[in-house]
Amino acid sequence: MFSLEMSKEQKMIKDEVAKLVKNIVTENAADMEEKREIPPDAVQKAWELGASVSMVPEKMGGFGLEDSPITTAIILEELAYGDLSFAVLATLPSLIISPLINMGTESQKSKYLPLFCEEKFNPCTLAINEPHFGFEPENLKTVVEEKNGSYQLNGSKCFVPMAAQASHILVAASLEGTGNLFIIAKDNPGMKISELEENTGLRSLPTYEITFENCEIPFEDRLGETSGCDYEMFLQKTRIGMSAIGTGVSRASFEFAMNYSKDRQQFGEPIVHRQSVAFMIAEMGYEVEAMRLMTWKAASRLEAGKDAKREAYLAKLYAGEQTMKVVDYGVQLLGGHGYTKEYPVERYYRNGRGIGIIEGLATV
Repeated sequence: MFSLEMSKEQKMIKDEVAKLVKNIVTENAADMEEKREIPPDAVQKAWELGASVSMVPEKMGGFGLEDSPITTAIILEELAYGDLSFAVLATLPSLIISPLINMGTESQKSKYLPLFCEEKFNPCTLAINEPHFGFEPENLKTVVEEKNGSYQLNGSKCFVPMAAQASHILVAASLEGTGNLFIIAKDNPGMKISELEENTGLRSLPTYEITFENCEIPFEDRLGETSGCDYEMFLQKTRIGMSAIGTGVSRASFEFAMNYSKDRQQFGEPIVHRQSVAFMIAEMGYEVEAMRLMTWKAASRLEAGKDAKREAYLAKLYAGEQTMKVVDYGVQLLGGHGYTKEYPVERYYRNGRGIGIIEGLATV
């Protein structure tokens, strides 16, 4: 049984993240998107909260706290409430740190974790999405073979955040038909990073396509080394992370549309007094609550050391579908204003589209 109430510590963490979002994200998100850049000092302030390194042992530069997928989901929702691109970028190192903590060997942890626990934000990233129709993370077309004393990687990836800026990339690839994760340094000659992708949403987050051609990877850089990793568990954690950020984007659209409907006057009264408007707002509200409930349920199973394959899949599926519904309602409720950049609901709409079709932007 999991609790529907946040602990005192979780409330404190949520309030700290909310304060950060209010001070440096909410009013600047549109400007970030226009310039297609999130200011490094804003990312640094988020990094200094320590969410990504909280569970890293102190001897490796972290805080040595207990891993809590529920707490991480709360943080991700709050960051995405401010802006989805910011939420992804601010927690990007977690996409390598979390798998290393949970599935890496001691030598891998000692080698890599200190690199991502420095005082200054060090971008690293995850490459999982593939540029072909019908992509499924369980059926990867990017493949690895053992050859000449090392692994050789061939294939391509897309929607890779900060690939051109990252020092290391964690790549999901198939080895003998089974999903695995491999750590690749930026200077690997077998890896080619494309120009900046042009996406509908996530405009302030630079994403890239990557091509691998006979890309050599040492045996010791396969996560878990000869034993490999629990790739299914990795997918569960990323799917719960995606569900959490979907909840945050949806909540932002819901709250903005609700407040707008209370202020917007037509025929001498707020439009929220119209039954059709009130029904849409109510529907947005309960969908946000449902997304959070499914996210926390899946996260609680992981926190209890249980398998959450079904719960994680359903949480992401539901968040992908209902986020699109909620952000669409947000645009509708603002009428013509909802289709302009004057208000943030059009950005929520474009960003929200990605929840259902992109994998691995966040992890718990």
